[in-house]
Amino acid sequence: MSHQTPATDRPLTTALAEAAATAGHAPSVHNTQPWRWRVLPDALELRVVRDRQLTAADPEGRLLALSCGAALHHVRVALAAEGWTAVVERLSDPQQPDLLARLTGLDRSGADPDAMRLVQCMQVRHTDRRPVSDEPVPAEAIDDITRAADDEGSRLQILDADQVMELAATASHAGTVEAEDPQTREELQYWTHRAGTGTGLPPEVLPQDQPQTTVPARDFGSPGNLPVGPGHDKAAVYGLLYGDEDEPDSWLRAGEALSALWLTATRHGASVVPLSGVVEVPGTRQKLRQLLSGLGYPYLVLRIGLTDPAHAGPPHTPRLPAAQVVDTSAVRDQRA
Repeated sequence: MSHQTPATDRPLTTALAEAAATAGHAPSVHNTQPWRWRVLPDALELRVVRDRQLTAADPEGRLLALSCGAALHHVRVALAAEGWTAVVERLSDPQQPDLLARLTGLDRSGADPDAMRLVQCMQVRHTDRRPVSDEPVPAEAIDDITRAADDEGSRLQILDADQVMELAATASHAGTVEAEDPQTREELQYWTHRAGTGTGLPPEVLPQDQPQTTVPARDFGSPGNLPVGPGHDKAAVYGLLYGDEDEPDSWLRAGEALSALWLTATRHGASVVPLSGVVEVPGTRQKLRQLLSGLGYPYLVLRIGLTDPAHAGPPHTPRLPAAQVVDTSAVRDQRA
């Protein structure tokens, strides 16, 4: 009978490859999973996959970088759970625009119990687009979620009732603009009809009908198979993830904050639904800046709420196999 090697005795390259595979659980816009990892003997590199960018909805790559940032935070947590600390170099190298980050200086430390709990949250976290239950999210959970974003260098502004009404009008306008744009519609069609590819949004996670909500959710163009029920979003909390800069480096960090707050919400039993349509349209993104009194740049709107425990939620979206997103060719001979 083979004896399993304790996590702390595994070679570094094995730990890096396994952490990169675990990061595949990270959320991404339309489940595009636009990242690729390269395992080196003493480092891990994160590269963006431009083929999976939403060229119509996200021409500047804001949501692309957010998605990659979420994967970067996932990998950091997965390494910490296995007892490794890393120095993260977030790179803006004009010579290598697709290289977003490099984790180096890897050092053994004790396995982090908080990180281990968050890795468990990675396995269960998913996007549930059904209306939330009538039970409000506890204030201490909202405080923890907000703090998680702060700790990653971004901020989450919780919107008051008047701001939610402004958001509702802005989201409605963004939906109209996108529905009238043939390229955006075609792109949405592409990412919602990807059965068997490991990416995209299958019908099982998309609502059968548009939920009755104050803030309109994205219209995916064709109905899915997810029953929405009679609920509303009255007990939901809406937050605006934002920061001081509007540059690729800040978008990447915002993705790390998104991952941190979402895993924290999952730990509290709360559901998070990103509403990206309102940041995809330049005019409505500018309206969101007004909600921040012009003091920051909006990255993403989030709906936070408790799901109805009486009804089973949607399945997890599919994921690409690790072999397609984790390149171990540079260390394969070493590990053999």
